[in-house]
This record gives sequence, structure tokens and C-alpha cells, in this order.
Amino acid sequence: MQEKFRALVVDKAESGDVSTEVRELSIDQLPKGEVTIRAAYSSVNYKDGLASIPNGNIARMYPLILGIDVAGTVVTSSDARFKEGDNVLVTGFELGVAHYGGFSEYVRVPAEWVVPLPSGLTLKEAMAYGTAGFTAALSVQRLEESGVTPEEGEVLVTGATGGVGSLAVAMLAEKGYDVVASTGKDAEHGYLRELGVKEIVTREEMSPETFKPIGKPRWAGAVDPVGGKTLAYILSTTKYGGAVAVSGLTGGTSVPTSVFPFILRGVNLLGIDSVYCPMKIRLPLWERMANDLKPNGLEAGIVHEITLNELPQTLACILQGQMRGRAIVKL
Repeated sequence: MQEKFRALVVDKAESGDVSTEVRELSIDQLPKGEVTIRAAYSSVNYKDGLASIPNGNIARMYPLILGIDVAGTVVTSSDARFKEGDNVLVTGFELGVAHYGGFSEYVRVPAEWVVPLPSGLTLKEAMAYGTAGFTAALSVQRLEESGVTPEEGEVLVTGATGGVGSLAVAMLAEKGYDVVASTGKDAEHGYLRELGVKEIVTREEMSPETFKPIGKPRWAGAVDPVGGKTLAYILSTTKYGGAVAVSGLTGGTSVPTSVFPFILRGVNLLGIDSVYCPMKIRLPLWERMANDLKPNGLEAGIVHEITLNELPQTLACILQGQMRGRAIVKL
């Protein structure tokens, strides 16, 4: 192990100002944990962007190494489940929030956070997924468990050019669903068609100024990382017995809906939490992500690679809603 390594650190001054910069740290500055990992890749999520700003309400300590995801190789472990040379990944839990995170050449974590890399994935592919891909996969799996099949009809994906949206589109299309994508980016229609969408609707269509509490049914299911008014409209237009998997709040935290979709159409609202998802669900789902949920050409088109030095600009980009697909950090 190197004595010194580089990491992206967010810090807060006494004045309240927040700064984000690449720093050189030493191994003994890493927090306690049973497993130390030489990081190969991390990935950029909306939550990382929020952790980098003063009012993001994500970072729970300063200074903090950012990055809620990491994939790499074990260099030391005091837990018998992992040994030197094992390829592993970590997403969620306290990583990059209240524990030094994945935008770092070395990471030390509790063993109970660590997932062995499935045999069908490379370290780079694991971070092409990251938290966004795990969230998308969990959304798809929950829709399946709720009885949403390709034969039931169209499935909507909102925020379709973002990380969760892009990967949900690709997974659903791979599984044979008729996917309708919602986006506010006209220039990205070609990108979405390449991922396999059948139809594209505008962001405004999914968030009209006024709509009935229960409208004309269209969707057999939906993956919604947006929330807010968009979620309310989706619920009002979901078919009888359909399901909506919600995982985000970029459209707001208030949902102006009523009980009608639930008591008149039996619509299921599925809350998706990928942060503290238990290992009994997490481990088999990562195996599915390496097999039947893995889109063809996972890295092609969806992913672009950046360096630690490019991270601050990329975090600003994701907060502005300008990110397409996934940015992964080579460490």
C-alpha cells in the first residue's frame, strides 16, 4: 500500500463556506473498518453533487471524502469473508456521507458494506452501474414483483437521460418492455432511441399545470426518479393494478395527489431505497445486474470516464441537470 494517496475532499470553514478540492492524504487518516480497498473506479451521482454544496443536506461531517460508490481490490482485511486480491464494490450505507467515500485512491469500510464483484461484471462495469444502476435495477425488480410484465403495456421512465433513468430504460428494453421515456432535453432523443425507447414524451407533458386526480389510464408501470408534481400525474394515469417505483426528488418533495389512484385503481406506489437495502436483497440483485438485467454494451454510450481533477466540474454539471448517462471516475 502507498503511504500517500489522492482524494476529493469537501470541507467547511468557520464562516460556513464550503470548498471542494483534491488533496493528498495518508493511509492512517482513513477511518476504521475491516476492509481496505485499492480503488479502481467510482461513479458520480446526484447525491454526490448535493454533498459538495453548503445547503445540500447530505454531508454529515467535515472534512469528508466524497463519493457514495467505489469498486476495487482488497489490499487488507480482518474479516474472513474477504482476502487480499478480491475484487469488490461498495454502494450506499454511510459512504461519502458520514464516512470517507469513494472519490479516493484508497477506501476503508466496514465489512458488512462490501459486495463481492459478481463474475459477470468488471470493476468498470460495476461503477457504470453504481448507486444509480442499483437503484434502477431495484426499481425494475420491484415492478416485476408487483406483476408488471411486458404484456401489461407501456412502462414510463422519467428523467430518462440521467443515471437512474438511462439504466432503467436500458434494462427494461432488454427485458422486452415497451418503454416510453420522459425528458426535457430535445437534443438527447437519439441517445434514448439507441437505449431502446419506443416513444419519447416531454417533461411538460408529465407535469401539466392542471390534471384530474384520476385521469385516462396509460401506464402499466413507471420508474420515477423525479417525484413532485410529475409523480402525482403518473399516479393519476397509471392503469388498474399498475405500479410506480419512485426513487428521487429532483422535481420536488411535495406530491399533490389523492387517494383515488390507490383505492379506485389499486395502483401500487413502490418506495425505492438503495442506500440501506439489506444484503439479502442486495447480493442477489447484483448477480442479476451481471446477468439477465445487464444491458448489451453497458459501457457504450451510457458511460464517460473522468479523472479526480475533473470531478468538481462534473458535480456542478449533475446539479444543473446537464448530465447524460453516467460519469465514472478512474482512480
